[in-house]
Amino acid sequence: MRVRLALLVGLVLVAVAGLAATPSQAITFGSPDGTLHPIVGGLLADWNPDSPGPDLFCSGTLVDDRVFLTAAHCTAALDGLGITEAWVTFDPVYDEDAAAPSGIWAVDSWVGHELFGSGGASDTHDIAVVFLEQDPGIAPAQLPSLGLLDAMSQRTIREQTFTAVGYGTIRTEKGGGFKGILDNAQRNWVLQSMLSLEPAWLNLSMNPSTGNGGTCYGDSGGPHFLGGVSSTLVVSITITGDAVCRATDKTYRLDAPDAQEFLSRFGLVAGP
Repeated sequence: MRVRLALLVGLVLVAVAGLAATPSQAITFGSPDGTLHPIVGGLLADWNPDSPGPDLFCSGTLVDDRVFLTAAHCTAALDGLGITEAWVTFDPVYDEDAAAPSGIWAVDSWVGHELFGSGGASDTHDIAVVFLEQDPGIAPAQLPSLGLLDAMSQRTIREQTFTAVGYGTIRTEKGGGFKGILDNAQRNWVLQSMLSLEPAWLNLSMNPSTGNGGTCYGDSGGPHFLGGVSSTLVVSITITGDAVCRATDKTYRLDAPDAQEFLSRFGLVAGP
């Protein structure tokens, strides 16, 4: 079910943004998250007519009392599908078969970057905020300061660990192509290392042969934390990657000037 959604989101993304990108959306070679990252949630929408209630759509992070950070291609896909009602879950496991699931938070509105899709591959402006109707009572994540990653030496940043968190499909076997991607509806986490740094992109390895995991179908907009599993400093969000979720995780930098300007419009600035 989730792979079909990822393809649907991909088609909407191409139609809206004119981009030939594969939305990257969940965790591969990872572990169940449990209560490790309560600030990471799943964006829900009733997109599947065969399912009785809201279905997982994308992922994201609570970055203020009622502000949920995700990817613009997620909110653009909602708009493209004519969906006007959405929710967020912060539960470690979400029951997509429940007609009236508990523990979900109603969305009031969302705002995607107005330049989404206009900057070409160098900067897709793929960032959005979702406003919840109520405060879920969860301490929000920490945002990076401007140029945080640029200020680190190449040696230092290559020695860093990054933690990806999200809901969605999983991969546990190296082979199998698309057949190795399995459906899943719980929050998972995995560790990654850096491949390269671009002005708008943090490229991370998700090659299991080098000890890395990554994202796959089911988690666009989800966070990449700088540091191990206890870190709450989100420095980039999941955007795209290779189709079978085995090589490169291309994530959108939150410390870049364009992302910082967008976040500042909503009073979202780096913590102390």
